[in-house]
Amino acid sequence: MQPKKAPPDFTNQQLAKRFSGKLLLRNEIPLNEALFQKLCSANLFTPSKSIKRKKLSNQCQRCNNQKQSLFAAIPCQSCKKTHLYCRNCIEMGRVMECEALYLWSGEAPIWPSLEDPCSWIGKLTNVQQQAANRIVNAIRNKEKELLIWAVCGAGKTEMLYPGISEALMQGKRICIATPRADVVRELLPRIKSAFSSTEVAALYGGSPDKDATAQIIISTTHQLLRYKEAFDVLIIDEIDAFPYHADQSLPFAANRSKASSNTTIYLTATPRSEHQKQIRQKKLPHIFVPVRFHGKPLPVPLFKMCFDLRKELKSYKPPTAFLKWLDHRKNPKRRLLVFVPTIKLADKMKDNLTQILIDKQILSSNDSLCAVHATDPDRKEKVELFREKKIEVLLTTTILERGVTFPSVDVAVLDAGHIVFDEAALVQISGRAGRSPDDPTGEVLFFHDGKTDAMVEAKNSIISMNKRGGFS
Repeated sequence: MQPKKAPPDFTNQQLAKRFSGKLLLRNEIPLNEALFQKLCSANLFTPSKSIKRKKLSNQCQRCNNQKQSLFAAIPCQSCKKTHLYCRNCIEMGRVMECEALYLWSGEAPIWPSLEDPCSWIGKLTNVQQQAANRIVNAIRNKEKELLIWAVCGAGKTEMLYPGISEALMQGKRICIATPRADVVRELLPRIKSAFSSTEVAALYGGSPDKDATAQIIISTTHQLLRYKEAFDVLIIDEIDAFPYHADQSLPFAANRSKASSNTTIYLTATPRSEHQKQIRQKKLPHIFVPVRFHGKPLPVPLFKMCFDLRKELKSYKPPTAFLKWLDHRKNPKRRLLVFVPTIKLADKMKDNLTQILIDKQILSSNDSLCAVHATDPDRKEKVELFREKKIEVLLTTTILERGVTFPSVDVAVLDAGHIVFDEAALVQISGRAGRSPDDPTGEVLFFHDGKTDAMVEAKNSIISMNKRGGFS
């Protein structure tokens, strides 16, 4: 059968690279109405229902939501009738029952096959190379799944480079998906630098690139809700992280975004119990990387009891035990990454902590300490300033628990027994310290008013991983 022809405004390949593998609402297709209708008449876009009504339940065709409490009805401005919309994926744009989802049905995009796509000039360690070789083999042999279990600071991103190169040499399209936008922003310059001859695009809420026509896409897992059968290689970073493990629509979207012949690579430092069970049952192929790239062990957290913790935090003051520790740090030149459990605490404690640290001559000015959290519109700039050593102390919620790298920091967790700090979060937070080969021994302190199972399990997990890495 002859491929369907595009109208003369665009070539078939231009349209294919722009829209193939995407499941979009009409207002997400940036084409004028006349051209869009031409494409629909030529059967280059196929419409489908956005919400399916069933006898006992309704189903959103974008996010697969079937919880009736997450559907609502509102009057439609176009047809003046009342229609259902899905509340579960409302942040991605409202899906209305009367509006179609459109899928490109023209010819498939042809991605270039590159001979030597990787421009990274670094060198992998022997342990990293073993993992990289395993990833290459999985892609080369079209294996369905592979999990890379690597400790925090093992250099997971660099381990991916040979596998991404293999995929690019085969003319495949790659997506690196991660639950958090901060990680997407951090990965983008690194992947662009490592594959300078390949187009790379980033997708997250508020990202400047909306079309994402690149061969390599770095995306939040939420953005995968707009894809269907798009990627030959899907790399899911931090598969254990919130919200990916807690929101059923995100694994659904990830699975739907895979091309028919696909290899999926999972990355994690803290696999959840279901993945560890699959590993034990030999249902999920994996490779374990027990050593950080610089060859030093993971910092083991110390527990510090705070008897007046509730009273101090209620007044938005740092714990007395934390202030005493500051006076006796092993390396006072390290910068501080301080985790707190809530946005309110981060905002309210900032001024008190700043003044105390100025009085202790740890800070030189009010500008030397910043607070960041998920709703902070300036968090990207603040994180970059901290990375560039222009900020001495960063007070943060769990948004920076993983996926970000800062050289030479000590890490403190205030109220480490809070429910938001589960075992995985505490392991990841501990992994922010000691990442630099020039300073691989940062301190990690858990300040608490009573040890929790999560704290104990996180510490034991780190000790266990160090033992597997050959450290006593």
